[in-house]
Amino acid sequence: MKSKNTMAETMTIGEAAKASGISTKMLRHYEAIGLIEPVARSSAGYRLYRPSDMQRLQFVRRARLLGFSLARIGELLKLWQDGGRQSADVKQLALQHVHELDADIAKLQSIREQLQTLADHCHGDQRPDCPILEELSK
Repeated sequence: MKSKNTMAETMTIGEAAKASGISTKMLRHYEAIGLIEPVARSSAGYRLYRPSDMQRLQFVRRARLLGFSLARIGELLKLWQDGGRQSADVKQLALQHVHELDADIAKLQSIREQLQTLADHCHGDQRPDCPILEELSK
């Protein structure tokens, strides 16, 4: 398995998943799509995650919690690793995401209002007429 001098420095995929809050399935997926670099392997072929790999996974997890797409996370990772980056580029990506979130929120609010209106017009009793089903069947 792990050699003595790397044991404290690396984690298996299960340990990395637990520490990062990202499932083993998603860790494999992120590696398969190139979002994270392929990690080192033990002589038995087990993935071994170093502290730098864990830092990258934490970055990905935080970005996912903010709703960034995997493609945009890839862009953010490149910027994060680029010491010559301009913060304006990072801000532009963040603001683009904010605008997309605003559009999603507006769409969800519209859907909610439509559904609330339909529910308000439904008697919700033993009668078979239902304006909700009528609207859906149009």
